[in-house]
Amino acid sequence: MKKISALILCLMLGSFILAGCSEDSAPFEQKEYTADASQIEEIRMDVRDRQIEVVISQDDQIHISYYENSKEAYDIAVSEEHVLTMTSADNKDWTDYIGGKSSAQNRKISLQIPDACLDTLTLSTTNEDISLPALTVTGSINISSNGGDIAFGNLDVGNALELTVKNGNIEGTVTGSYDEFAIQSESKKGESNLPDKKEGGEKTLKVSSNNGDVQIVFENE
Repeated sequence: MKKISALILCLMLGSFILAGCSEDSAPFEQKEYTADASQIEEIRMDVRDRQIEVVISQDDQIHISYYENSKEAYDIAVSEEHVLTMTSADNKDWTDYIGGKSSAQNRKISLQIPDACLDTLTLSTTNEDISLPALTVTGSINISSNGGDIAFGNLDVGNALELTVKNGNIEGTVTGSYDEFAIQSESKKGESNLPDKKEGGEKTLKVSSNNGDVQIVFENE
């Protein structure tokens, strides 16, 4: 009898916990952030469990569209050095990690930037994909996803491109020729069309993939 009572108590407790983890208890709200692109030289985005989609802005502004609630929010700021940062600022209890994920819409961040307006672009996420269109950056691009894919159009960098994935694939096109880049590539448990190491070139391409494939094409080849 005591065992049955204990089992019932555990089931009731579990029901209360799962009920508290539903989206209804902390509804998401769409937010928009806008910055004057002429005042921004660098963007650093470091988030968790969010898909990041970069698109070309249709005006001279940088736009970030995202969803947040009382448990999952972001810190967005612009420094005196003209660096726009966006970082996760979660306020979760351990019970919030029980149950399913929120909807795909709530887990997506859309970043709109004018072409060729940035010196540096750094994007990092976990358990989701990162996608970029054809884009020019005068300095460097650094993209990282732990648990997702990286896909991109023609990326044109001034000096360096670094791509890192774990349990995901990397696929896209780089503006320029193969000879323009010094290459350092590492691929574990996957296939890659890049050499492990290639010296020479005015620019650098560094690629790391753990448990995923790499397929990068040079536009001028």
